[in-house]
Amino acid sequence: MKNIAIIGLSPNQEKPSYFVSKYLQDLSYIIYPIYPKEDFILNEKVYRNLSEIPFEIDTVVMFRKASYANEIFEDLLAKNVKNFWMQLGIINDEIMQKCKKFGINCVQDRCIKIELDKKGKS
Repeated sequence: MKNIAIIGLSPNQEKPSYFVSKYLQDLSYIIYPIYPKEDFILNEKVYRNLSEIPFEIDTVVMFRKASYANEIFEDLLAKNVKNFWMQLGIINDEIMQKCKKFGINCVQDRCIKIELDKKGKS
């Protein structure tokens, strides 16, 4: 896992999406911000949606409401995403089942930063 699309990456440094993404950058992951308004966040080009990204994406991390996962599921398939991560407080059991059916590793209601921190300390 090296290329990570971050859906809902806010330019606000106080938002979890920002500091989690910064943390991923600091660990040498390549991030692709997806946000509707900015052109650059964390010195990376911002895309408006997942299908706009012209690169292979290993993982999608989502900082949006759970229902948004339903809207992007077809894009996950089209981009051949291997991992879909719904951050803390985001639960969508329907998408969990769809991901399982199509062989996409799916995590919900967990923070990727916290999980990577745990992994690093074990």
